Amino acid sequence: MAKINRRGFIASPASLAGCSVAVFAPSGASASRASATGAARPEKLPAKGALFSAGGKLMKTVPLECDVFVAGGGLAGVCAAIAAARHGAKVVLVQDRSRLGGNSSSEIKMHPLGVNSKRTGWREGGIIEELKLENAARNPQLAWEMWDFLLYDKCVSEKNITLLLDTSVCAAETSGGKIVRALARSDTTRRVYEITSKIFVDATGDCRLAMEAGARVMSGRDGSKKYGEPFADFDPVGTRQGSTIMFTSKLCDKPVAFTPPAWAKKISPEQMKFRSVRGDGLAYGYWWIELGGDGDAIGDNERLRFELLSIVMGVWDYIKNSGKFPDAANRAIETVAMVPGRRDTFRIVGEKILTQHDLQGKWREFDDAVAVGGWYMDDHPAKGFNAPDRHPCRQFAGVPFYNIPLSALYCADISNLMMAGRNISCSHVAFTSTRVMSTCSAVGQAVGTAAARCAEIGISPAELRVDKRELSALQQTLLRDDQTILGISNSDPLDLARSAELSASESAQGSAPQNAISGVAFDSPDSRANSWVAPIAAKPSITLSWKNPVRVSEMQFSFFSGCAPLSQSLSDYVLKSMHRGAQKELARDFDIFALLPDGSERKIAQVRANAQRLVRVRFETISAKALRVQFLTTNGSDHVVLQEVRAYLGA
Repeated sequence: MAKINRRGFIASPASLAGCSVAVFAPSGASASRASATGAARPEKLPAKGALFSAGGKLMKTVPLECDVFVAGGGLAGVCAAIAAARHGAKVVLVQDRSRLGGNSSSEIKMHPLGVNSKRTGWREGGIIEELKLENAARNPQLAWEMWDFLLYDKCVSEKNITLLLDTSVCAAETSGGKIVRALARSDTTRRVYEITSKIFVDATGDCRLAMEAGARVMSGRDGSKKYGEPFADFDPVGTRQGSTIMFTSKLCDKPVAFTPPAWAKKISPEQMKFRSVRGDGLAYGYWWIELGGDGDAIGDNERLRFELLSIVMGVWDYIKNSGKFPDAANRAIETVAMVPGRRDTFRIVGEKILTQHDLQGKWREFDDAVAVGGWYMDDHPAKGFNAPDRHPCRQFAGVPFYNIPLSALYCADISNLMMAGRNISCSHVAFTSTRVMSTCSAVGQAVGTAAARCAEIGISPAELRVDKRELSALQQTLLRDDQTILGISNSDPLDLARSAELSASESAQGSAPQNAISGVAFDSPDSRANSWVAPIAAKPSITLSWKNPVRVSEMQFSFFSGCAPLSQSLSDYVLKSMHRGAQKELARDFDIFALLPDGSERKIAQVRANAQRLVRVRFETISAKALRVQFLTTNGSDHVVLQEVRAYLGA
């Protein structure tokens, strides 16, 4: 392969078509050397004058130091930053837009997808579950700008996060196989930030930080010869999935006319053969208005924006004026996105490359699982809307869930670089599942948690991976933070509940109180093996007892939060199943009592108006023979469902 210029990473489809996989080497190093050694050639940061020759004299340089630097403020980056900050790391998070959330933001309006909770009975858990539950409770109107604001609030409320909006990574300096510092430029504030950090996280989606650092990246479809994947020949090698512009419409109380602009694409029935305009689309737009998989979604962004907008206007003209859709007579377009939502650009080469085989069962062999996925293997034709003779997607539902390993989340070339989001280390077939935002969020939480630990003790992610004690501690930390990981149970030696005897005032649905310390905090739809259930009308209580008094200052609860789709969305499918407000299944009000060594009982804490699945209650350290939790109300369900209870001394 020819050398790729550092400022010319974007390859044409023709250049990709002859490769089994497009792997881009850093400038100054041949592809064969990069592939053979797995090491990127260190590069010094270009002189500021070279970087900023246009208007550079107006820019002010601002040095920043942190433990974890996160580039990219989509949901993966947000979850990575929050996780790292909550585990004590000083974090700098930069986002190149004025809003957080990436493709889920009000600028694009794509709803986060992931595990099919109706099928599994559970969702990803962790921070993304926290965000979804809070959004349902605080934003029942599902205003997209309030979703943006919730994400902003979460980040600025973390004391360890420095958030820089309208700021783009533009360069990186490497030495000894590590990133030494990164530059991020904000033309809005005329600032150039020089950021030094212990661990760097690329959550840009487009691998910007990794590519600036000279790391190898992959792009496009690999072909079945590369990894022996049966699904890999869906489209030509090197092509990708496209970008989409979403729109929304509102229902008015009288007919509303629509006159398209002169440049709108004229749509024929033949072009709509496999593209339904009923269902979600009348209110929520069409994900299948997609282009660019046969080109360059980054370099062609302006052309794609225009062409996608022309299709949006043309499709709406077809709906309103063809006479085929009388139900649309009273509908009017309310919003049209001006930012194409990208699906598919580059992926970073990690120690492990996740493939179709892993998603279809080999994931059970991972000893370094840190997150879960479960969306379909969902591929789209590279030509998108310009392939009217093909269905707009191929979805394989035979993979209900799988684990994602830590080894696919750190760079093979740069020892202190991790990745979170759609740019993780995977084949294109695996990418068609891992790319969705709830999965990216779970990966972000895992990466942020691992990054904080690496920064704290001064090791690389690869070193953490091979240290069995540290790896196990990471997995247990993620479980404690309500991250779903399949096949791993709570074995936290600090959890006092594991040594307690559990009893309850009553139980229902074949459950038992001891189920709440089974070590697993979720159930399938037809099981209560890991849940204690009781009728809320009885104001039931569950009690943890110890043979000898224990010192305790914290209790932690994981409640069942429902298995309906839950997301910021305007999709009819989601809205029909989703409860807007605090989820009915969640315990709302409850009290905690301690049985003291002298035999007296004292109320030590109470929770009111809870709307979260994971609830941590801290109180003054006491010596207790037992802890009794009495549940008073739920948010609407007839039963309280407790899936895990823990107890700790100290934070």
